[in-house]
Amino acid sequence: MRHSIIKKLSPFNNRTDMPAALLVVKKLLAFILCYAAGMAAGNAVIIGIMAACGKDLTQGETFSDSVMEMLGLYGIAGMLIASIIYWKLIEKRKLSEMGVNGRIGGWFIGALIGIGLLLVCVAAIALTGSIRFEGLFRSADVTVLLLMFGGYAVQGATEEFLCRGLVLGSLRDRVPLPAAVAASTAAFIVPHLGMLSASESKYILSGLLNLVVISCVFCFLTLRTNSIWAACGLHSVWNFVLSCILGLNISGGDGTETALINMRTVGENLLNGGSYGIEASIVSGIIIAALAAVTGYMVIKTKGRETVNGVQ
Repeated sequence: MRHSIIKKLSPFNNRTDMPAALLVVKKLLAFILCYAAGMAAGNAVIIGIMAACGKDLTQGETFSDSVMEMLGLYGIAGMLIASIIYWKLIEKRKLSEMGVNGRIGGWFIGALIGIGLLLVCVAAIALTGSIRFEGLFRSADVTVLLLMFGGYAVQGATEEFLCRGLVLGSLRDRVPLPAAVAASTAAFIVPHLGMLSASESKYILSGLLNLVVISCVFCFLTLRTNSIWAACGLHSVWNFVLSCILGLNISGGDGTETALINMRTVGENLLNGGSYGIEASIVSGIIIAALAAVTGYMVIKTKGRETVNGVQ
């Protein structure tokens, strides 16, 4: 019996003849597999590039911080490739079932939503006096900004391919929808725990709650549009504008030195999220939760309409 369960749970097969709880565990194991394999491959490529450029890693030689940040963003593509390979070879399913379809225009819709959502969050926090505008950076390098935009496009898409494509896509029609969304959200939270746990304890809970609500937004957008692209656009543009345009901390990391605008937090509190950034702000959390409620209602309404049409 134990051997049978282990075989069913193995992420190296596409068996689905098991209770919903076990299937959720199986897909989370698949997520871990793709995450680990993709990270190893991406890091290997980065190390190879550094060695080819004459950097002696044994002596701690690296590129500048901005170049290393950029390499890290592009290196994440290893996980994106791993998720696609897994989907095709193990799941044996079409990429369209993962949400990777021709509705690429959804990316730009998601990008607009991301810009609007971020500006509302920043403006609301600024009204509390917890963020202020300190001018423009004259040293901003447009070429670097464009390369960073590409990096964040890769990074955002990678997380969405893993969490909304691989996990949500494989579970949405096989387990109750709340369970599929919860599994996708759990997968989304795990990679953020390291940076979040390094923050002060008072920001951990607010940061976790904000991760949950923004993950729900990504899930609901994917379900509403039957495509992964809107979530990719929102995710990537939010990260890029937050870090490279506004220069604010992103998920515990410092805002990039190449930012266009010099925005700075005033003190550290739950209004601005402290050192973790506005992604742990209770103000951001309330605004994002409102968006999650709207998109969630749209999904419920769509599913209800589909059910009625099916009955008819």
